[in-house]
Amino acid sequence: MKSKLVIWAAAAAMVSGAAAPTVSGAWDTPSSSTAAEFSLTIDLSDRRLYVMEGEEVTDSYAVAIGKPKHPTPRGTFAARRIVWNPRWVPPNERWARDKAPRAPGDPRNPMGRVKIFFSDPDYYIHGTRDVDSLGEAESHGCVRMRNSEVIALAKRVMEHGGARRDQGWFRRVLNRVTRTQEVRLSSPVQVRVRA
Repeated sequence: MKSKLVIWAAAAAMVSGAAAPTVSGAWDTPSSSTAAEFSLTIDLSDRRLYVMEGEEVTDSYAVAIGKPKHPTPRGTFAARRIVWNPRWVPPNERWARDKAPRAPGDPRNPMGRVKIFFSDPDYYIHGTRDVDSLGEAESHGCVRMRNSEVIALAKRVMEHGGARRDQGWFRRVLNRVTRTQEVRLSSPVQVRVRA
């Protein structure tokens, strides 16, 4: 029988990006539903987001990444929070000086339908209506996806992050476009950003 402590330590190490402990037999029969095995990899050179289950790519999406002046941060992060129907508040940055806040549901809201927070201070994987930017370096550091695809991704991240909801919950959230709903993940999902 596997030690729960060994399994927890291995999962925690994988989410934090540290080396997993080596204990003989600790992963003889892995579960495909654990957050440690489910992860996201953003490849900046490919401009794609890969959904990983263990070492297997289960989905791949075109994304827009940060411009050279506003690069997407590289490294290993953990998604702990998802915001449905987010509002947009311009960051305290020079490029956003003349920008106005946008309410949830506002067609000019650059966050789209959902954002998955992955790094401080304000880096997200989020939806966009600007689908022509996908595959390009067009953002101010965030990772943009087609709205329908980021909605499907956020559902999977919630499921694997310990915040599973039924289809009725998603219908209600997506139909109430002017109401923001925040979800905290009890099991953070690893997000790797590589060049």
